[in-house]
Amino acid sequence: MRSLLLTLSFAFISSLFAQQEVKITDAKALADAPNVRKDKAVQEAMRTAGFSDEETELILQYGDRDQWPEGIRTDTGRAVNAPYVQNYVGFRLCEFQEDTSRMSLVMIPAKSNIHMPEGMRPLADLYLVLPDRALKNAEVPKPRPTISRGPQWKKNAKVKIIKPDQLYAAYDLALDTVGRRALYKAGMSRPEIDAVIFRSTERNWPDGIDSFEKRYPMLEKFKKYHAYLGARWDDKVLLIVPVEKNRRMPVLMRPFVDLYFIYTATGVEVRGKK
Repeated sequence: MRSLLLTLSFAFISSLFAQQEVKITDAKALADAPNVRKDKAVQEAMRTAGFSDEETELILQYGDRDQWPEGIRTDTGRAVNAPYVQNYVGFRLCEFQEDTSRMSLVMIPAKSNIHMPEGMRPLADLYLVLPDRALKNAEVPKPRPTISRGPQWKKNAKVKIIKPDQLYAAYDLALDTVGRRALYKAGMSRPEIDAVIFRSTERNWPDGIDSFEKRYPMLEKFKKYHAYLGARWDDKVLLIVPVEKNRRMPVLMRPFVDLYFIYTATGVEVRGKK
């Protein structure tokens, strides 16, 4: 479905909130886009533009090509999806000169691009370096929305997955008013609830578990996920699967931003606080 784009860049960078909205007009430019971490010119541009150390590290960490959605990561994907690249909502963060080309650092916010096809939809904010000739300013600029990294989990009860097959892989929390109310009662803000809704269905999970066919051979390994209780309602529980505690999971199952699983209550064992 998509590359392991699961990153912590759902965090809001306040000083970058009102940048110019842009559209990508030349899909072919993606083929030559460098990894931000390897591009010294864009790093210097960020320093000149006054990016904080935290902001710079975030962009460096999540500006690599291997975190792009599958639909634009490969030559084949870009060729098939070229007509849709112009539909990405992006924001120019800064500009700089590199050799003979004028370049821009562009952010593709996850929440602003939920409308994109599944293979092109980012799970978290992406950062691209593109030539200005491949961009155009949006006619009606708008500020980038606040995006939540998701609810806190460190003080929550640990949960063990004991029946991996009792997972609701395609559950739509947006349609469950009781479930959303349970998340609210658990102390989650609206942006946090939005993040949970977005990342609690299989289409927004890592490559190795984003469909039943891929997930089935790995079900027993779900027992190895370190999970925490997010909320309970009816016969269901929301599990928070944090990046921090799951770095040793198999690569294709490993979260790069906190994931959320909805399980039947009988499919898990709540083990209390850490």
